[in-house]
Parts: sequence; structure tokens; C-alpha cells
Amino acid sequence: MNFRLIGDVQAAVAFLTRLPVGAPGGPLARACWAFPIAGLLVGGAGGGVFAAADAAGLSSLVAALLAVAAMVVASGALHEDGLADTVDGLGGGATPERKLEIMRDSRSGVFGVLALIFSVALRAAAIAAIADPVAVMAALLMASALSRGLLAGMMRALPLASKDGLAAAAGRPGPGVVWSAAGLGGTVAVALFGPAAGIGALAIGVVGVAVVAGLARWQIGGYNGDTLGAAQQVAEIGVLIVISAQSAQ
Repeated sequence: MNFRLIGDVQAAVAFLTRLPVGAPGGPLARACWAFPIAGLLVGGAGGGVFAAADAAGLSSLVAALLAVAAMVVASGALHEDGLADTVDGLGGGATPERKLEIMRDSRSGVFGVLALIFSVALRAAAIAAIADPVAVMAALLMASALSRGLLAGMMRALPLASKDGLAAAAGRPGPGVVWSAAGLGGTVAVALFGPAAGIGALAIGVVGVAVVAGLARWQIGGYNGDTLGAAQQVAEIGVLIVISAQSAQ
């Protein structure tokens, strides 16, 4: 038994979820390769709730909203909080210093609230459009794993925007960790949806993370924990929208 790998998985799950796995078992920078595993747990929670709601006779939209709620609970709203703070900061500050100051404020402004509304609405609408419980489970597993697997690349590519906070404490993952995280997320996508759709979803996820990374580099000089959360949300939403569009064909 490889206790180092187990410790990495424990560290990734403890950081990205609120699941009771105990204290982190290894350095987070090294454990980034296991981010997709944490994503599988979160996506599985959402898929399971959707299936239960569908079996109870609830509408697809209600089941989808419950699925999103389950994922929010499983992750402790970590990424949603980052999305709201990022949109508030980038949209409300005039200087990088002011933008970071706004991000540190626990209160959410109009920009942040609207971002959360659109995040929940777009994910729920996409899930409801997929409708079939088996397909929803596959979609949530892929979107959750893939979006989290791409975060290590952003951590490697950008400098830190601040010397304190979760991102600074996490450290910088090495190139091997980055490729392992992206590769694991991509493998999940291909295994669940086949090479063409899986690679397409990977490309959409990369674009989503790259857009947020570019904005973060331009606006605040690098990344922090909030912008990582925003990148995860944008990537997940993009992947789910693409899958829902394919389901409608």
C-alpha cells in the first residue's frame, strides 16, 4: 500500500470538499494530481441526488437544482465563494491592491451575487436538459473531475497575486503534478464520453480556466484562492453546457 498516494488523495479531498476525511495527509502542492478524485466525489454526490429526485417523480429542473445544492454542500461552497469574490474584486476595484482588498471582504456585492445566480442557473439548466439520470451522473463526474484537474496548471503558470491566503499556503505544483492532474481529469472524460467528446470537453475546460487565468494575470498580477475557485466554476459550467447541447441533438 502506497501511503504517500493515500495521503495525497486525503489532502486533495480535505482541501476541495467538506467530506470527513480527517486532516490533510500530505503537502497540497504535491497532492494537486488528486484534485480530479475530489471532483469525482463531488460530482457523484450531485449525480446521486439527481437520480434519487428523478426516481421520486420530481421534475428534471427540481432534480437538477437539488443536484447542484448537493455539490455545493459537498464542496462547502468553496468554489462558489471564490467565484463571487473574484467577480466582485475584478468588477469593483480600480487598482490591483483594491481588487484584492475587495476579494478578502467576506461580504458579497451585486456582481458577486449575480455571478452566483448565473452559476447555479446555468448548471441547473444544463443538468435538466441532459435529464437522463445515468447521463447526468456521467456528466457531473466528468465536469467536476475535469474542472478541478485543470487548476494545477493555473497554479503552475501564474505567479501568486498575494503572499498570504490558501493559494500561498498550498505552494506551487511541479510540472509532473500538473500533467498528472490534467491527465487524470482527461482520462475520466474520455472513459465516460469517448475520445471525441472527452477531448472536446477537455478543450472547453482548458479554455474556461485560461480565460479566468488571463483575467487574473491582467487584473491582479496572478492568481489566488478566489480566482482558482472562479476558474473551476467557469470550466464546469462550460463543460456541462456543451454536454447538454450534445444531448439535445
